[in-house]
Amino acid sequence: MTFRHVRSLAAFGAVLAAGVAGTSQASAKDLTLCWAAWDPANALVELSKDFEAKSGVKMKFEFVPWPNFADRMLNELNSGGKLCDLMIGDSQWIGGAAENGQYVKLNDFFDKEGIKMDDFIPATVVGYAEWPKNSPNYWALPAFGDVVGWSYRKDWFARPELQAEFKQKYGRDLAVPKTFAELKDIAEFFQKREIDGKTVYGAAIYTERGSEGITMGVMDVLYSFGFQYENPDKPYELDGFVNSAKAVQGLEFYKQLYDCCTPPGHSDAYMSEDIDAYKSGQVALHMNFAFTWPGINADANVGGDKSGYFPNPAGPDGKAFAQLGGQGISVVSASEKKDDALAYIKWFAQPEIQQKWWQMGGYSALRKVVEDPGFATSQPYAQTFLDSMAIVKDFWAEPSYASLLQAAQKRFHDYVVAGQGSAQDALDGLAKDWTQVFDDEGKY
Repeated sequence: MTFRHVRSLAAFGAVLAAGVAGTSQASAKDLTLCWAAWDPANALVELSKDFEAKSGVKMKFEFVPWPNFADRMLNELNSGGKLCDLMIGDSQWIGGAAENGQYVKLNDFFDKEGIKMDDFIPATVVGYAEWPKNSPNYWALPAFGDVVGWSYRKDWFARPELQAEFKQKYGRDLAVPKTFAELKDIAEFFQKREIDGKTVYGAAIYTERGSEGITMGVMDVLYSFGFQYENPDKPYELDGFVNSAKAVQGLEFYKQLYDCCTPPGHSDAYMSEDIDAYKSGQVALHMNFAFTWPGINADANVGGDKSGYFPNPAGPDGKAFAQLGGQGISVVSASEKKDDALAYIKWFAQPEIQQKWWQMGGYSALRKVVEDPGFATSQPYAQTFLDSMAIVKDFWAEPSYASLLQAAQKRFHDYVVAGQGSAQDALDGLAKDWTQVFDDEGKY
């Protein structure tokens, strides 16, 4: 996940330490891996038993709930703490961790062990491993590929009476949307409809204010409408790009989708709230990161043939992009067990381990896994994952990302959810906010 939580550590609750049994005092043959507390982390605990058996190194795990993950782990990095030997950190931490010397640079290690970044999905290398971006300087190995996409109630779409009604109203079949305009039609069609005696709604989308939620949702749409972070020919020139007419149109669309088609009380929703709305049968369409799809597929209420998956649809110009999620795995510079930590990364990078990672519910970024002829049909959502990873973009990876994110969260939530001002006002303000951040850093 590209989770960039920036609230006070006062909000930090209990840290979930998961994993294998071990002594409270780490030995020379203990390694601690830090990540978020979620289903993929549980799968990694199981996968890592192979490393323990082969290396004799005991793995310990520090897993923190997503709402507190960034606060907890960025504090650990910034303080030079020795809790974590390995960190599966947010893609947005790469810039700061590299420039502040918090991650070990891995180029020499990769060269020595024959680990080639060309063997991984290109977008994950840029997103999770490189700093500066698009340079051959590596601070992580792509660990968990992720991207925002959509799941939908395939069983509802297939109902003959709904098919007939939709076609009469819109002149086309009720099917996976190819454009955002079609997606909104579908969401409106299902909004407050009664299905099996229950009132349902159109779409669960991201609206959360406190961390990064609404930014991940808004950007997922804005990319396809033509938003650009900066002038492609002049870095950090923002005016006219962040607040372009196409970007304004995209932000207006997101508010329209929120206003018309979300469930009641969906004003502060992110990953868990969206998946709850979908699994409980409240919505026809569900925006979320791909990590949710294995759980949906296995769910008793909405799993199997009841659900389908599709990548982000196209904007008005026929172009589609999607918000990148996911993380890389890094060696923490403060660790006193760097050699064992590097041995873990060497083990994790093996094709057979990456194949097991996919089979256990992890999203491998290794091309040998995802480009295998059988991959696309190995799970109902596998092809959608491939299609989505081919169109990804990501948020700023600058060391100042926290300030950039805070500004986006406020501007987007004030407009979309609170209804303050216009989309043009919001994006004009955001361009000014971001320009000030970069000005303070001496980028101009």
